[in-house]
This record gives sequence, structure tokens and C-alpha cells, in this order.
Amino acid sequence: MGSYVPSTPAQRAEMLAAVGVSTLDDLYRDVPRDMLLTGENAAPGMSELEAAGELRAMAAKNHVFGAVFRGAGAYDHYIPSIVKRVTAKEEFVTAYTPYQAEISQGVLQSIFEYQTMICELTGMDVSNASLYDGASAAAEAAAMCRDRKRRRVLISGAAHPMVIQTIRTYCEGADVPAEVIPVRDGATDLDALKAALKDTDACFYLQQPNYFGVIEDAAAAGGLVHAAGARYVMGVNPIAAAVLKTPWECGADIAVGEGQPLGMPLGFGGPYLGFMAATHDLFRKLPGRIVGETTDDAGNRAFVLTLQAREQHIRREKASSNVCSNQALCAMTAAVYLSAMGPGGLREAASQCYAKAHYLAAELGKVPGFTLAYPEAPFFHEFVMACPVPPEELLARLEAADILGGLSVEGGVLWCATEKNTRADMDRVAAIAREVAQV
Repeated sequence: MGSYVPSTPAQRAEMLAAVGVSTLDDLYRDVPRDMLLTGENAAPGMSELEAAGELRAMAAKNHVFGAVFRGAGAYDHYIPSIVKRVTAKEEFVTAYTPYQAEISQGVLQSIFEYQTMICELTGMDVSNASLYDGASAAAEAAAMCRDRKRRRVLISGAAHPMVIQTIRTYCEGADVPAEVIPVRDGATDLDALKAALKDTDACFYLQQPNYFGVIEDAAAAGGLVHAAGARYVMGVNPIAAAVLKTPWECGADIAVGEGQPLGMPLGFGGPYLGFMAATHDLFRKLPGRIVGETTDDAGNRAFVLTLQAREQHIRREKASSNVCSNQALCAMTAAVYLSAMGPGGLREAASQCYAKAHYLAAELGKVPGFTLAYPEAPFFHEFVMACPVPPEELLARLEAADILGGLSVEGGVLWCATEKNTRADMDRVAAIAREVAQV
């Protein structure tokens, strides 16, 4: 393999000397010896049959629960079989991020159709070709709102904790102030937001529904933000968007979110999909790539990367984002899912999520000691419920019954129900809760 190493031994020695070490092994001197793969601890080679057996044994350690009642940002939805059938085709499965000169019209069209569907879902004017995940999409949206006079970023304290952390990390790197608006009764404190807004604020980020499952008064928040001259960024659940007011109807300038519910399995946390759409006056500030429709020299419909010939900025000092790729396969997955479900199917899935979550809340509420943490707040398919026993005790009992319960949070347990949960499953959860509560 020596001929494939692009540097000579003398050049490598010069580089090592420049960083103050003498060998390549010295670069790893802070790594524990037993964590390094060396000739001393490298396992012997295996045949294909043996390797397959080892992998099956590893996979057998995983447990797929019969029923899932946990959300908190990643949701167990039904995925039509056609979604995997289409997206698993060889011509679509690639780890490479293609450039305009090399990309095929088919992939470009799939991205264009995805963008169109995201615009229809959010009510916005233009969408990019996707981002890494929902958290980075939120952070990128906050970044694109900044200018020389307006820099501070406001974030709802009811947003997902990981989204808040990601936005603050982006802000810290750019030396931009960020402030979290407090929560009252499970929702963003709009009085606190109004008091906090200043003429130096770039934007405010609100999640709808929020981390606690509560449906926020998003339109009122947007009115306050625009009255202060700032931009309004909404993070939305794409399934809930089928039945709630669109971000555009709530006055949002940018809509972002986690696209995992659109046909992607939980998959241990990824790969997922960040979607982003904006109003027309912001489309030139969208990070990443955008596919546009045009005609070729023969007048036929064609697709091209538009605004930028490549998604990375060559002049880094002018770049508003360091995004250098998009989730093309995940975006196609979302497009196939939305095509398979159709507007009616998506609304039906959302309606079932709403109905089943409220049924579960009602059944748990019949058990003494189980009460909604925010009884006056409307919710979609997640809710926080106080638990009369330590949440870990209840969740362990549910796990023993092949049920993944809710997530332990401050104030109780964050439960989630989707269209996949049956009445029998929910009745079983309530029965186990009653047993644990000993009533």
C-alpha cells in the first residue's frame, strides 16, 4: 500500500517534528494502550461464515420492544413497506454527496419533489435539500437570521434540550449571545418573551408542539417577535403539521424540524433528517443546497442545483454556514413516505396519534396518583404525567412486560402514543401502572 500514501518518509518525519513527536504512535500517547488496535491485541481473521455468526450473536443482544410509548424527539410510526422498497434501490443508495456536474437527473428530481412536499407541509415558499438533523437545522436557522445590527438569539425553554444545546453551541462558536426564555405551565412564558425582546435580537426559536408535548400559542409568539423586528423560527413536528396551523399561518419566517417521523425507523438515533423551509425573502440565505427546475436546450424539463454551484463556500470568510452536504437518501425516504401516505393518510396518522395519546392520558389518569403535569395545556401525542412512585420503578416493570415506557423527566414521565399503539397495549400500560401504584 506504500504507493497509495501521498507523502514520502522524509515529509512525514518533517510533519511529525513540526508537532513535536518522533513517530506516528506518539500521536496516540494519551490513548490507553488497551484501546489501541495493535498486532498484540488484533483478533485473528475469520471466514465469512464465522464472521456472519459473530454478527448474528451481536444482533441477538438487541431487544425490539413489542410496544413503544416513548418519543422525546424520535417517534415510532408506521412505515409503509413501499418506502424501503423504493429507497433501497441501488441507484439511490450512496454515501457520496454528488455535485452538479456529476449528479443524475433522477436524484435531482427526487430532491426537488422533497423540497416541494416540505413547502406544502409547512406552508412556506422555499425549502433547501435537507440538513443533518432537526437540531442542526434549528441552529442553522438561527445563524441565517443574524446580521451586523441584530445578533442575539432567543430560544424557548420548552424546546428539546438537545436543540437548545445545539443552538447555544453554534452561538458560542460565533461569539453570539443566546438567551433561553423561561417556561410557565409547560409552555413558553410569553410575558417573559415580550419583556426579553430587544432591538438587537436576531430571532426567537419556538418548538411546536414543545418538548413536553404542549401545543404552544405559536401565532401569539410570532406576533411578539415581529413587533420587536426580529425573525421568527418555528421547529415543527411534521406529523402534527398535518392537523395544526402551518408555520406560515403562525407567522414564521423559517420552519425547521426533525424529519425522522417521515418514514425513518428509530435506528438507534440515526441517520435522521433536518428539514428547513423559509419565506421568499429569505431564500438566498438558506444554507446548503437547493434544487431548482429549469429547461434544457431542447426545451425539456430539467433540474439543477440553483443559487450556488456547490454547497460549500469557497471564500470561507463570506460563508454563513459550514454545511457541506445534505441527507439525500433520508430526504428521498421522506418524499416516498409522504407520497405513499398522501394528505389524507398523513392527517389520519396525526388524528390517530392525537386520539390515542388522549386515551392513554385518560386511562393513566384513572390510577390514583397519576395526574397530568399541565392539565390545562392542550397536547398532540405527548404529555407529562406525575407518577406516585419513582418513574424508574414503573418503567422497569413495563420493560419486563416488553413495553418501552415513557421518558423520565422533571415533573414525572413524558409519555408518547402514535398510530402504532393499540388500545390493548394502552390498557396494559394502565394496568401495570395500577399494580405498581398498589391500588
